[in-house]
Amino acid sequence: MKRICVYCGSSPGAREEYREGAVALGRALLDQGLGLVYGGASVGLMGVVANTVLEGGGEVIGIIPENLMRREVALTRLDDLRVVGTMHERKALMAELSDGFIALPGGLGTFEELFETLTWAQLGIHAKPCGVLDVNGYYASLVSFLAHACAEGFMRQDHLQMLYREETPEALLERFRHHQPPAMKQWLDLEET
Repeated sequence: MKRICVYCGSSPGAREEYREGAVALGRALLDQGLGLVYGGASVGLMGVVANTVLEGGGEVIGIIPENLMRREVALTRLDDLRVVGTMHERKALMAELSDGFIALPGGLGTFEELFETLTWAQLGIHAKPCGVLDVNGYYASLVSFLAHACAEGFMRQDHLQMLYREETPEALLERFRHHQPPAMKQWLDLEET
């Protein structure tokens, strides 16, 4: 692994623990010699994780759509800030440049990016690890809901297991290093329908 894509909020969130989690993830990336690929903003948790890696001398690639340059306040001190035309281009380039995907706490954009990445893994478009850094239990309810989707027959258990959930960045990155993509099966058992 060379680079990890981090999805996270352009807001700092309501708790100091979220900022601390972003700093801890940035430091873990530095300690393990991994570059950061992220959404290119200077604000919220996006700015925290990027500035942590930058200040430690690590590689940071920011990717931001032109229409969000002002709204998300691009981190212009990046050596590698790529301005793209659309959100679709942003996500595709982030995926192309990354060897794994981590979601810190965030809102709708973070959820959408995480779910798209998981869907791509389910469909066999990529075999890269995906995980959530469960800062202060932020993702506990989401993982419970996904287990509910499995119990109700809308998701397979092996697809739920594609999402790693850890409370520390070190534990999550360790799981990434040992990631083995599941054997691809149909996501729906047609014999059961």
